[in-house]
Amino acid sequence: MKFTFRGVRGSIPSPGPHTVRYGGNTTCIEVRTASDALLILDGGSGIFALAGQLPPGPVAAHILISHSHWDHIHGLPMFAPLFIRGSQVRLYGAADAAGNGIGHVMAAQLQDNYFPVSEAAMAAEIGYRTLAVGERVAIADAVVTNAEMNHPVINLGYRIESGGAALFFSGDHEPFANPHAAGTPEHAACQDDIDRRQGAIDKTVNGVDALIMDCSYTREEYEGKRGWGHGTFDGALELALRCGVKRLYCTHHEPTRSDDQLEAVFADVMARFADRLGPLQVFLAAEGMTVELA
Repeated sequence: MKFTFRGVRGSIPSPGPHTVRYGGNTTCIEVRTASDALLILDGGSGIFALAGQLPPGPVAAHILISHSHWDHIHGLPMFAPLFIRGSQVRLYGAADAAGNGIGHVMAAQLQDNYFPVSEAAMAAEIGYRTLAVGERVAIADAVVTNAEMNHPVINLGYRIESGGAALFFSGDHEPFANPHAAGTPEHAACQDDIDRRQGAIDKTVNGVDALIMDCSYTREEYEGKRGWGHGTFDGALELALRCGVKRLYCTHHEPTRSDDQLEAVFADVMARFADRLGPLQVFLAAEGMTVELA
């Protein structure tokens, strides 16, 4: 199994000379299973670049949507195979808080107020699979398991296993925090819920060859961003170390951060964790980076 980063920025595309080395497209990862089946993690603007790398003609693609915020889906209508007769495109994701299935994401996005081409005008065969939290499904020769992450909307992280290798991807994830005063019933109840949810995430991440994780903020920046639903470098490293991960790929880069600034904050956190890393390898994700998992 191998994967290629097609978009690594968070919140909004940020192209320009200051993001040339790591890329300015929003989240999208191309995954190829052991049999070369195509799985796609999120549909940010990077999915347009991914489509340009595919061979001409119809394709079969499975698109796993973490959640419905714009930067994770705004590239979907520009995915060229949707307009090619014979293509088979299947979208997977969770229902929203109102119970609307994953098909609602595409339907809402393709309203004529927002996009000039309706789904009915697309030539591909398009299907939908709404996933329950924690559900395990077979997709081609891969097994996909999800865990609910911490975000203002329902947000799934995905574990993909194929050919004896495993990866876990979380588009967005904020570290859990208990807002209640210690010793109160509210604190105890909240902590029980946090422990349950964190335990489910840790179980799903455990032992993966590659962890692809939201690292939007430094620990200092996070204090002013609480509740926004995004992660920190420190939180991702703690998760990787706790779960025995082999490689951590830091992604969802803050869109206002230049490549030089990104490397500087990465060097700072790596220096602080240097004596704890052991065999864990840590990388900054960059557009076009391909990783092959043994």
